[in-house]
Amino acid sequence: MKRKLESMEDLLQAVEYYGFLPFFPNDIPGFSVEEMCAPAYWFAEDRDGPWEWKGPAAQTKRCAYGKFFRKKAGFVSREWLPELVNFRRDGYDFDARCDDGLVFHKDEELYNTVNAEGEILSKFLKKKLDYRKGGNTGFETCITRLQMQTYLCVSDFIRLKDKNGRPYGWAVAQYTTPEHLFGYDYVTSAYKSEPKDSEEKMIAHLKKLLPATEVQIRKLLK
Repeated sequence: MKRKLESMEDLLQAVEYYGFLPFFPNDIPGFSVEEMCAPAYWFAEDRDGPWEWKGPAAQTKRCAYGKFFRKKAGFVSREWLPELVNFRRDGYDFDARCDDGLVFHKDEELYNTVNAEGEILSKFLKKKLDYRKGGNTGFETCITRLQMQTYLCVSDFIRLKDKNGRPYGWAVAQYTTPEHLFGYDYVTSAYKSEPKDSEEKMIAHLKKLLPATEVQIRKLLK
């Protein structure tokens, strides 16, 4: 497993090859954007690197980006997204999960707000739902859980602008639903299969590509 990522296109090709690619190191040695990308590309002043590629990569719609791997960020290819969705959602659309009483109230508020907006920056999402000192708490816990369940993902990273239109600070995550990016019919196209079948299909795929045990792969996809 030797892949050198030197551009956004390299990154996208790696995601499409593996189907799944964590951003940060995990239990499978070498299987992350961080480990595949040379140190010179991190926070370099003369070139873009992985931090700058994330948003544009998601915008291509060749992959989905979010906290998909043990509550940490990573990419899932368009091809394999329906299988991960079917497995993680366990057969539930969000409304059905709510109807069965399986959703925390704050998660429901967050999801419904993002879904209604289509796409929304985290700053404005927090403002709408009063996540501030003295207000609501637990934003990161809720938004991470919704991404792990594949109900939400990140569609871009955007820098805020001051009153003069000049960008400032770090880029801010823009949240959306996979359905908004790829269409409901495509995202749910694996619903016809049992969630367990999707899990086994993903494991079999990664076992052919990675020097990893089945236990390691299951842990990553769980």
